[in-house]
Amino acid sequence: MVTLFEEYQNRITSDISTCIEELGCQPILFIGSGMSKRYFQAPNWQELLSVMSEQCPNIKKEFAYYTQSHSNLIEIGDIFANAFKEWAWEDGRENFDRALFSPDMPPDIYFKTKIAEYLINLTPHNVSNIQDVNLQEEINLIQSIRPHAVITTNYDTFLELIFPDFTPVIGQSILRNNYSAVGEIYKIHGCVTEPSSIVITSKDYDEFSKKKKYLSAKLLTYFAEHPLVFMGYRAGDPNIKAILTDIDELISVDNQLIPNIYIIARDEKLTNNSEPPYEAVISIAEHRNVRIKNVSANKYDWVLRAFGANPSIPKVNVKLLRAIQARTYDLVRYDLPRKELQINLEKLEHQLSSQEEFAKIYGITTLDGYSSSSLNYKYTLTEVAEKLGYKGWYDASQLIEKITREKGENIKSFDNKYHQLITIGRQERHKYSDDLVELLKKVRDQENYDLDLSHS
Repeated sequence: MVTLFEEYQNRITSDISTCIEELGCQPILFIGSGMSKRYFQAPNWQELLSVMSEQCPNIKKEFAYYTQSHSNLIEIGDIFANAFKEWAWEDGRENFDRALFSPDMPPDIYFKTKIAEYLINLTPHNVSNIQDVNLQEEINLIQSIRPHAVITTNYDTFLELIFPDFTPVIGQSILRNNYSAVGEIYKIHGCVTEPSSIVITSKDYDEFSKKKKYLSAKLLTYFAEHPLVFMGYRAGDPNIKAILTDIDELISVDNQLIPNIYIIARDEKLTNNSEPPYEAVISIAEHRNVRIKNVSANKYDWVLRAFGANPSIPKVNVKLLRAIQARTYDLVRYDLPRKELQINLEKLEHQLSSQEEFAKIYGITTLDGYSSSSLNYKYTLTEVAEKLGYKGWYDASQLIEKITREKGENIKSFDNKYHQLITIGRQERHKYSDDLVELLKKVRDQENYDLDLSHS
C-alpha cells in the first residue's frame, strides 16, 4: 500500500520530470548558506558576525549586546567594519597585509579580509574531505543534476569544488557578461577570493539594491526558461524575497502559481503519514504573495535524483560548451560586422534552415527515427496545453494528474493511444496524440469520459 508521503514523492517526482521535459533544459540552482552549513558546518549570516566579534579586540561586548541594540544585521556589520578598521590602524597592524593600508583601499577591507580568511580556512580543500557517506552521496547527486548554471549568495568556494568545470562570476562582473553562458557560478554577494566584493555592510547592500533590477533583468531568461531550484534557504529568506519580487513583476500573472520554480525544504519530522503542501506561498510585500512549488523532504536523495534523472545534454564537457557559446557570440557580434572572417553565408543559411545540418555545425549528430515515430504522437505537453487554450504545460499536466486520481491510471507511465515515450539516444521524450487533446478537453470541461487503453 502506497503511503501518503510516498504518494507525495511520486507526484513531486512526476512534476519535476514534466517540467524539465517541457522546458527542454537543465535547472538553475539557487543555493544559500544552508548548503554550506550542511556539508562543512559553515555559519549563516548571524553566526558569521558572532564569530567575527570574537576576533577583533575593539569589539568590546558580547555579540548578544549588538543583536539587542540593533534592529538588523546590516547595522551590526557597519559597526564591526568600523571596529576592524580602527584595530588595523592601531594595535592590529601586524594582523593585516601591508597592501591593505594603501590610501585607495575601502575602509571595510579589514573586516572583509578577516571574513575571507575565516571562511577559506573552514572550507574543505576537496569534496573527498567530507567523511560522511550520506553527504558524499548527496554531493554526487547534486553533480548529476548537471545544472545550466548556479546562483549563490554564499561567499565561500565550496560550490567550485562541487562543480570544478564551472566558472565563477563574482559580484558586479555579472552585469558585464555579454552572454548568458552555460556552466557559470554567479556569486551575487561576492566571494572570499575577492574580499572587497563581499556584500555585508549597509553601503554594500545599498549598491546591491540599486543594481538588483539590472541583475534580475540579466537573469530573467534563466528564470523564465529553466527550472529554478532554491536550496539552502528558508522560504522567508530576504534573498529569496528580493529575487521573487522581481520575478513576480516580470513573469507572474494574477497571482498564479509559477510552475518552474521550486523550493526544497528539509523537514526531518516527516513520516510515512505526512502529506506536505505542494505549494509555498511567500509574502514579498503587503497584500502581495508569490506562489511557487514546495518540495518537503526528510532526505534529499529522492529530490536530487528527480532533478538529475534526465539531463537534456548528458555528459557533455561544460568548458567546451562555454567555449562554443563564447566563440559563437564573438562571431556574430564582432567578427562578422568587421568582416574579419571569410564565410560562405549562402551555405551557412542552408545549414541553419535544417535542424540536422545545424547540429553538424557544432559537431553534433542527430538520430534517425524521431520524426517517423512522431506521426501520431506529434505534440509536446506544451503544445497540448496550447490546443486547450492554456498558456503553458502546467495546466495540461494538472489535467493528466486529475485523470490519474480519478481513474487510477497514469497514462504517462506507459505507451498507449494518448502517449508514447520516445527514446533518442540516452534521452527520453514524452509525446502526445490528438486523442489526448480530445480526452483532456472533456476533463477540462468536466464531462464524462472513459480511458481507452486497448492499444497499450
